[in-house]
Parts: sequence; structure tokens; C-alpha cells
Amino acid sequence: MTIVAPDLGVHSWPVMGRHDGLAERLVALLGDALVDVIEHAQETTAIVRREALVEVITALRDAPDLKFNQLIDICGADYPDRAERFEIVVHLLSMAHNLRLRVKVATDGQAPVPSLTDIYPNAGWYERETWDCYGVMFAGNPDLRRILTDYGFEGHPFRKDFPLTGHVELRWSEEHKRVVYEPVKLAQDFRSFDFLSPWEGTDYVLPGDEKAGQS
Repeated sequence: MTIVAPDLGVHSWPVMGRHDGLAERLVALLGDALVDVIEHAQETTAIVRREALVEVITALRDAPDLKFNQLIDICGADYPDRAERFEIVVHLLSMAHNLRLRVKVATDGQAPVPSLTDIYPNAGWYERETWDCYGVMFAGNPDLRRILTDYGFEGHPFRKDFPLTGHVELRWSEEHKRVVYEPVKLAQDFRSFDFLSPWEGTDYVLPGDEKAGQS
């Protein structure tokens, strides 16, 4: 396996190195824990078994020819039509070899994903964000609390079936002298825009609209 220096005259910054035979190296290193390897647009994604995530990440960090020693991000994606609708995506960086790798696992939202906090301490914050936005549990995270939404927030806003308005809204109550939570009340219905006319969806005629049908 060889690390190939990037062509500075072709790629835009930030420039990353290429690992010839990375897919084959992942197959040899990860074995049965590896579900699939996808190479697209000069990026490599490893799809692995959820229950083997900690072992996979540890192997990727400790392999001398890879050394993915930095966790860049953990995020999620929701595909409601799938049986395991949530993808948890781990982004890794090798400082030694200037390489990036994307690792994915899937869950139905009930089965927890193993926490990576024992390998990368900064994973705790990313896992909290993912739990907050998608509702995916991380087994072993010592402090899995909401981090982006409010303590009284209901639901997980990045799920595709989460309502655009949310479930509750908050306001300052002069009567109670504090912020109160109430069910969402819409002053008007959502309007349907066609991106051609900003007034699409109104039930009245605006000045000048009567000329639209005239030749």
C-alpha cells in the first residue's frame, strides 16, 4: 500500500492524499465487520456493522499505514422508507497520512449505537447533537443530554416526519412572569408558492392581476 501525494495543480484546497488500494486494505483489516466499501468522487466510505463500530474505529486508528487518529464529526441522516431508517456517519482524519474516511452504521432508532467516547473524547459532543436532532441513542455515552434544543423541547427536529411547526412554542407570559410552553397555534395556513409568483395561494386578486389573462 502506498500513499500518493496529491496533485496540487489539479485539486482545490484543502488537498487530501490518496491511498492506493484503500478499499482492499479496509477489507483485509476489518473482515466480517465490513458490510461494503463505496468509492465516489475521490472519497471512500466504509459501511460497517453497528455492533462492531468500536472495534472498527479502533483498528482504523491503530493501523500504522492508516492512523485515523482524529475524529472530525459524527452526524446523522434519516431515510424513513428503510427498515433501519437512520444512518450514523463518522468522519475520520489521518494527520500522519493526510487521509479522510467516512464510516457509516445503520439503526432503526431503537437499537443504540456504541459510543466512541472511550476512543475520541470529543465524540461526546457530536453524539449529543445526533441524539438531540435524530433521537438515536449512544450506548456508553456518559452524558447523553440535549445540546442544541431547549430542555423542554419535544421530539427530534431532524427526523423527516417531524412537523415543520414543531409541537410546542414558547412565549413570555405576563400573567405568570416567565416563559411558558403552549401548543403551536398558526395565525394563518401555510401558503403554497410556485416560485414563479410570490402571491400564489392567496384567495384574493391583487392590483394588476386582472391584466394577467389579457393579451
